[in-house]
Amino acid sequence: MAQKARKDRAKSNAAALTNLHTGTLIVNTLFVLFHFLFKKRSIFIYVILSIPSFICEYILESSGRPKYDPSTKALQNAGEDLSAPGLTEYMFDIVWITWISVVMAIIFGNWGWLVWAVVPAYGAFKGYSLLGMARGMAGLQGQQPDNAAPVAGNRRQRRAA
Repeated sequence: MAQKARKDRAKSNAAALTNLHTGTLIVNTLFVLFHFLFKKRSIFIYVILSIPSFICEYILESSGRPKYDPSTKALQNAGEDLSAPGLTEYMFDIVWITWISVVMAIIFGNWGWLVWAVVPAYGAFKGYSLLGMARGMAGLQGQQPDNAAPVAGNRRQRRAA
């Protein structure tokens, strides 16, 4: 049963990575063709804002690609689960936001790159809320809530009460 789960994860990871690479190829090819054939868009901004997407794609590829034994074609490692929540999900989000930004830059010009501002804004929001939770946890540590009654007596007296 465990082998079937590994095979299923390897198959879904391979499909997700194929879709990811195909989408990246299509979007970036469209941008380059549009830039050179129709209207000039900022290549400098394109490169700078595409670097995080390419890094995320590389990390997803290296951690999620299933590995097979070359001689027997048996599955050695199914790769990390690419449908897992958390950091993996955020890396996919960065890739998709970059795709949307590239398409918006094709349609609306260099103003389309402003869509990419969602990524640092969302990161700042999550960081601020995480910082607020950490402050709250640090402030409550070592203190009792105001409505808590003080504990008096030994264990036998507390049990009797």
